[in-house]
Amino acid sequence: MEPRIDLMANETGARISKRFYNVSLAVQQSALSRTVQELVSLRVSQINGCGWCVDVHTKEAAAAGETAQRINLVAAWRESAVFTDAERAALALAEEGTRLADAHSGVSDATWAQVREHYDEDQTAALVTLVGLVNAANRFGVITHAAGGTYEPGMVAGLAG
Repeated sequence: MEPRIDLMANETGARISKRFYNVSLAVQQSALSRTVQELVSLRVSQINGCGWCVDVHTKEAAAAGETAQRINLVAAWRESAVFTDAERAALALAEEGTRLADAHSGVSDATWAQVREHYDEDQTAALVTLVGLVNAANRFGVITHAAGGTYEPGMVAGLAG
């Protein structure tokens, strides 16, 4: 699969990408833990089939100290014993918020209640925003055929500006 366009090599694409990244900084700098951010980002990217984003989030999770076992089990988190109740609530929100077309009701009241049980207002705002941002980033990657495999931890941080 050949990339269709390198958005960072295009003037308009680079401006948009930098602004998109700067929006994501608010989530990164929130009280939502880095672990939850990477687990959620990885799960959303897996669902959407974005190779570039799966590459980014597996490597960033590992760089942040996440274990290989937990990274490998994100795709089967419901059938795994390695995630906390709070992480499970965040992963459920990530799945339901990503699979909107698959579930006419969107995010269930039960999932929302679990999220609110474990996360305060600011963390919830960051979590909801993260799910939306990662879904958008996945669309960029899938549409442009951005392939995974070449990412090095910290590369995305170079977009700030």
